[in-house]
Amino acid sequence: MLKQHKYITLRFYEELNDFLPYKKRKTTYTLPFFGKPTVKDIIESQGVPHTEIDLILVNDASVTLDYHIHAGDRVSVYPEFEMLDIGPVNRLRTEPLRKTRFITDVHLGKLSRYLRMLGLDTLYRTNLKDTEIIQYSIDEKRIILTRDLGILKNSRVLRGYYVRNSESKEQCREVIRKFSLTSQVAPFTRCMECNGEFVLTRKDTVRDKVPERVYQHFEEFFMCGNCKQLYWKGSHYEKMKAQVHELLKD
Repeated sequence: MLKQHKYITLRFYEELNDFLPYKKRKTTYTLPFFGKPTVKDIIESQGVPHTEIDLILVNDASVTLDYHIHAGDRVSVYPEFEMLDIGPVNRLRTEPLRKTRFITDVHLGKLSRYLRMLGLDTLYRTNLKDTEIIQYSIDEKRIILTRDLGILKNSRVLRGYYVRNSESKEQCREVIRKFSLTSQVAPFTRCMECNGEFVLTRKDTVRDKVPERVYQHFEEFFMCGNCKQLYWKGSHYEKMKAQVHELLKD
């Protein structure tokens, strides 16, 4: 005996439509299903990672990702709410982080450097496997930034974001807008190489560590608290200030 399809109606809102084929965007459509899938299974079968979602309504009532759908359910799926208080409904993550921290995948090295230049805590290593990225995200409450939808569909991932743009500067602007980071930006406070924080260092302690002409010309020196690299406001500083201005433009 053949199994008969059951059906639900489904609607995705706002930027979640980025993941859908054109005909399914910004419209309610009917979806067939078998068995007793969870709403997470249904949503991710449409290409939308659960980390992009903050609210699911089934028949106008909020549900969590482990809700098992039934024939005739009306499912509405909303992205993360940035400014709107949605009160006592079943949000799909815990309280927002007080300080936004990121971990990026192997494909986002340039983005990582730009975020660090802006003083945003960004862990990036070229040798990390997906399982390690997920574990760092869990242990250190970091948001995963990635261009790989697969990692965001892992059920262990609580915080993650699919970066839409392919160009690194546009990626940086996108992340700043998405997470409302302007107030957290503190340029030139982190090492672009390792993400360590800068510490102002007494001039007399660096004399044998920098060229003599640099020592004579500059008064302020900064050391990365992690890799111990020394920095000063040399000729590259004005160029980097211009880059910061460009990255923060709307």
